[in-house]
Amino acid sequence: MKPIRLMSGFLTVGFWTLASRVLGFVREIMLLALIGPGPVMDAFVAAFRLPNMFRRFFAEGAFNAAFVPMFSAKLEGDEGAATFGRDALSLLALATLMLTGLAMIFMPALVWATAGGFDAERFDLTVEFGRIVFPYIFFMSLSALFSGVLNATGRFAAAAAAPVLLNVLVIAAMALAWFTGGAIITWLIWTIPLAGVAQLALTWGAASRAGFGLGLSLPKWTPDMAKMVRTAVPAALATGVMQINLVVGQLVASRFDSAVSWLFAADRLYQLPLGVVGIAVGIVLLPDLARRLKAEDYTGARDAYSRAAEFSMALTIPSAVALMVIPLPLVSVLFERGQTGADDVASIAVAVAIYGLGLPAFVLQKVLQPQYFARGDTKRPFHYALVAMVINAALAIGLAPVIGWIAPAIATTVAGWVMLGLLFWGVRGLGEVTTLDTRYRQRLPRIVLAAAVMGVALWMASVALSPALGAAYVRYGALVVLIAIGIISYFGMAHITGALRLSDIRRAVRR
Repeated sequence: MKPIRLMSGFLTVGFWTLASRVLGFVREIMLLALIGPGPVMDAFVAAFRLPNMFRRFFAEGAFNAAFVPMFSAKLEGDEGAATFGRDALSLLALATLMLTGLAMIFMPALVWATAGGFDAERFDLTVEFGRIVFPYIFFMSLSALFSGVLNATGRFAAAAAAPVLLNVLVIAAMALAWFTGGAIITWLIWTIPLAGVAQLALTWGAASRAGFGLGLSLPKWTPDMAKMVRTAVPAALATGVMQINLVVGQLVASRFDSAVSWLFAADRLYQLPLGVVGIAVGIVLLPDLARRLKAEDYTGARDAYSRAAEFSMALTIPSAVALMVIPLPLVSVLFERGQTGADDVASIAVAVAIYGLGLPAFVLQKVLQPQYFARGDTKRPFHYALVAMVINAALAIGLAPVIGWIAPAIATTVAGWVMLGLLFWGVRGLGEVTTLDTRYRQRLPRIVLAAAVMGVALWMASVALSPALGAAYVRYGALVVLIAIGIISYFGMAHITGALRLSDIRRAVRR
């Protein structure tokens, strides 16, 4: 894959991820307005996090970290990629089916392990909701495998568009419930497994059109499957560390009223740039690095890695600055309505600023992890993740009695930077291919300077627009103006300093 094709892949995945995250915002806005922070929303967040957590481990995390490099290598060497894909699909289907069955039986234990601070009302609601939404993991995991097949073949659009279906269907369900006077939470939770079916249908169909319409068969324990599982087990923790940290945070936050809802809303806000940039880069970079390393194209691998890091920081650093400088205007305009009041908004804004501080670390993890996974090395990221998890748990649990519900956000951010530092330390011995090139080292300080200028402009503009940002209806236009000022000031300064050339972007889009 040529570097510019790599950038095209970033933009494709980034576009669809942006669409998904924007619709996710609409979903969260409706959820906060129609249900609001409290027992019902806390229960929904805790229940929905269960299949999502296991999905990160079984599908997007551990499984794809092992599956995609092996599938890409077999595809590159014409070594029976379709047979390998069919065997992997059958094994994944069996594993997730068994997991779903066990989860349905032991749901109270799962809820206790992830939200043990809930009172009886929230606990019972979470168990009820969890049994309805958990089958989503089965359909979504199979969909993730087909997404891996599509990504390995350079077809990113359908796989990246699949998550959009979840948000479209959930938004439609809540809107229909509100319009007809139905129980919004009931429509919401039953729509989630149906969305999983829709996502699987989309990716399976796209893979079939690409010549990989894999079918289910009796699972076979082949040498390839054994190798894949051996690789996937340590990757489960390495790639899911953020989810584990969030669950630890939820366990601590469950002891404080509405804290689970506040952290969930803040998480959704910083997940927008993380998803659009970090996840998009990771999805495209992993199969590309695997192919280049197999072909011994070390110069191309280094260039792809450097451009991925450069692209990530050019968009992530200004996003982080914005989340830290203007969290209150963002949260107030997006979420303050209906059942979500000013106190809720103030709490969410504090968490957003703290998560924003960790955003560059979270994104760079997505850039660095493919360097390990493309080589089949999941053990060292596993060890690094263990260290980060211990730090996260110690801070979240240790700080909670002192500073209260915000401790999990601080712990997640600190653990994110620790994990990044360990990943950087670990790639030192992997050769020149893991060394960021001169262009990156020259442009990074310029990116930081442009983001700092943007931060000052945002702060001054937020002060000037403060009355408008607090006025009904007008506040939406005021927020658009504020965001426009941020975009113009950052990209203008980036172009002046050479941090990001508009010609680079135009060439990437054209090609």
